[in-house]
Amino acid sequence: MYFAAAKSFDEWFEDLQMRFVNDFITDNRWKYLWNGLGVTLKITAGAVVIGIILGFLVAAIRATHDKTGKLRVLNVLANIYLTVIRGTPVVVQLLITYFVILAPLGVNEVIVAICAFGINSGAYVAEIVRAGIMSIDNGQFEAGRSLGFNYAQTMWYIILPQAFKNILPALCNEFIVLLKETSVSGYVALQDLTKGGDIIRGRTFDAFLPLIAVALIYLVMVLILTKLVSILERRLRSSDH
Repeated sequence: MYFAAAKSFDEWFEDLQMRFVNDFITDNRWKYLWNGLGVTLKITAGAVVIGIILGFLVAAIRATHDKTGKLRVLNVLANIYLTVIRGTPVVVQLLITYFVILAPLGVNEVIVAICAFGINSGAYVAEIVRAGIMSIDNGQFEAGRSLGFNYAQTMWYIILPQAFKNILPALCNEFIVLLKETSVSGYVALQDLTKGGDIIRGRTFDAFLPLIAVALIYLVMVLILTKLVSILERRLRSSDH
């Protein structure tokens, strides 16, 4: 009975090796994952830049309105943006951005995905940044005024640096979420990491290894980023002492 079980395990392992070779080695199918990883990282990096710029801009508008009552029209537009983006699925936003807005103009799919995910991320970054700004004591604004700064200068030189330090871990976690959200890029015919695994599955009719490989790659990237965030948080805590 022991030898039968051992033989069964050997057969299973040999079958797994054959499937691995067929899924990744034959016809260099591993390149679908490698090239898809490059597309995923490119989309994530571009979306992070747009999300930061848009998020800080929207947060500044809303915080300024909350503290001074100014920028009412811009604040209304910012609230509409936040409500729409945070209230609809990112997949739907991606499809609308591609099929309705940018595809008729002949815009590249990668640019479309960067814009869609960047706009989506900007809404969440805006609320994170706004929370950081509002957490700063009003005495800091008064200190800026006593130094002769106007509101914009006080915000730029005194408030935002403190707020940014407080919200940096939350921002990093948002970008980790963004990395995983890009896995739906295949809806607009982009060959990202997830789509690469799906292409291998379609060629070999074997779903197990390709999809497990995709999941492991995402897991490794998230673990690396999470570790970097934890290191950053420790350094920020130590710098407060």
